[in-house]
Amino acid sequence: MQGPVIGVMESVEEGAGPYMGCVEAAGGTALVVDLSREVDVEGVLSRVAGMVFTGGADVDPALYGQSAQAGAGVRSRPERDRRELPLLRAALARELPVLGICRGMQLLNVALGGSLVQDVPGHRAAKGEKMLTHKVFVPPGAKLTNIYNLGGILTVNSMHHQGVTLAQKAPGMLVGAYSLVGDGFVEAIERPGYERGWVVGVQWHPELRAEGSASTLQQKLFEALVAEARGAGVEA
Repeated sequence: MQGPVIGVMESVEEGAGPYMGCVEAAGGTALVVDLSREVDVEGVLSRVAGMVFTGGADVDPALYGQSAQAGAGVRSRPERDRRELPLLRAALARELPVLGICRGMQLLNVALGGSLVQDVPGHRAAKGEKMLTHKVFVPPGAKLTNIYNLGGILTVNSMHHQGVTLAQKAPGMLVGAYSLVGDGFVEAIERPGYERGWVVGVQWHPELRAEGSASTLQQKLFEALVAEARGAGVEA
């Protein structure tokens, strides 16, 4: 029997392939949600047991009460926001397991009442340069501690130019990891407890480290999502 169906966002700027590979390596069945067209929210949610909100374009600052700042290099796709945000909010309302990755974490933070720093220096390589990595601190008791079966320091990739600090974090969300670059940025957020659904956002791209292999550390994040979704929704 195939595993629980996990909705995976796909858009013109971010393909679903690497995320699908990780979901399927974790024992799930990936259902691609095409964000280049109108989304049937109820139709999608009736078919899935969990969701992955992927990386891509910047979240429109208007969604958190701001205008794009001069020099911040904001590149938003309001049509994607308009289609994706209702789907995320409905998934949260239904208490489905949700994993937000990079933009997905930022959208999750905005959906729950937080905001963003519009330009973050030093967290994304210049064009043509090697991908950046840096260390994050995972505090004791965070969901990531159990997911990765480790505590303390974790090395992650870094490909973002927007982010979240404690001042921008959505009310009620907990910090799952902090940047150790020394700039105070939050690298993971999570909803406390499991009674309201498993909700985790990470600022890095675990699908690029996992490479679809169930034996890698970052793949454990997808395994945790699929485990939470199993028995809670639709099986393929």
